[in-house]
Amino acid sequence: MVTLAEVAQHAGVSASTVSYVLSGKRSISATTRQRVEESIRKLGYHPNAGARALASSRSNIIALMIPLRTDMYVPVMMEIAIAVAAGARTHGYDILLLTDEEGPDAVRRVTGSGLADAMILMDVELDDERLPLLREGGSPGRARSGVADDQPSVLIGLPADTTGLTCVDLDFRATGALCVEHLAELGHRDIAVIGEAPAVYERHTGFAERTLDGLRTRARELKLRLLHRPCEGGYDAMAATLARIFDERPDTTGFVVQNESAIEPLLALLRQQGRAVPEDVSVVAICPEQVATQASVRLTSVALPAQEMGRHAVEQLVAKLGGRGSDEVVLLAPELTVRASTGPAPVRP
Repeated sequence: MVTLAEVAQHAGVSASTVSYVLSGKRSISATTRQRVEESIRKLGYHPNAGARALASSRSNIIALMIPLRTDMYVPVMMEIAIAVAAGARTHGYDILLLTDEEGPDAVRRVTGSGLADAMILMDVELDDERLPLLREGGSPGRARSGVADDQPSVLIGLPADTTGLTCVDLDFRATGALCVEHLAELGHRDIAVIGEAPAVYERHTGFAERTLDGLRTRARELKLRLLHRPCEGGYDAMAATLARIFDERPDTTGFVVQNESAIEPLLALLRQQGRAVPEDVSVVAICPEQVATQASVRLTSVALPAQEMGRHAVEQLVAKLGGRGSDEVVLLAPELTVRASTGPAPVRP
């Protein structure tokens, strides 16, 4: 293993100069810095993480809190996580992945132990119990409850109150409105929303609640009838949900689906009932692009910009670590792509 002293000898400088180049604690001339960095590359030197953390008071690690729940579509969560990890590496940070449902205890453990320099939180609820700790950690002079006062954080998701927080998310309220508008333009007057599992709404998860608010608000404005039914996903649950929808609203011709595991069962059940897509019913999905394009009927959809959300979160966090960032909310505008699953509402005899 190459040592710091060997790098110093190769570059013709002192060991302390190499240390200053790595930590950035002192100003080093551009020529000397370039010579040291070239020696590091040639020799393949990797500074000891523990020693570097002690020297710089930084771990160069970002904690990513991503509770992996059975009622969430894990591939989307992991796509965001991969985008965060890739973005972090470009800035010299590694990722500490926390997947348990620990809530505030996880925030306290990370900040209290100095495991990470900053945090990114996912699966954000409207009244997320982690938020008071984050607000304390982001406000100098207000450290309490074992939370450091210089621990920057970014949320991938939007709580009800964003005061003192930095957030990035798809604009799910606008997403819901966009889906309703598309179906309304095609003449659909009765719309059913097949939502996430009931537990997602019971937790008041931000993305699901905001989508539903956008759907309902725009439907009211356009004088459409809208029915929302949560669904566990899977064939049996979808069969029961669909039967209930047509029992309660037999004239339903438009569907909005925000539940990846319900998409294929829904399409299969519609075929079995002799309801053609899009001639008899239209289906719009809020889902990853890959799910929409690989469905048995190519779905009109609003894609989830996982890569963009992950990249924005890292950029915001790195800016805060560098003392350049500020509390702000970044909402990504939704884009609806029309495919084969939506068409004009059928003419009633």
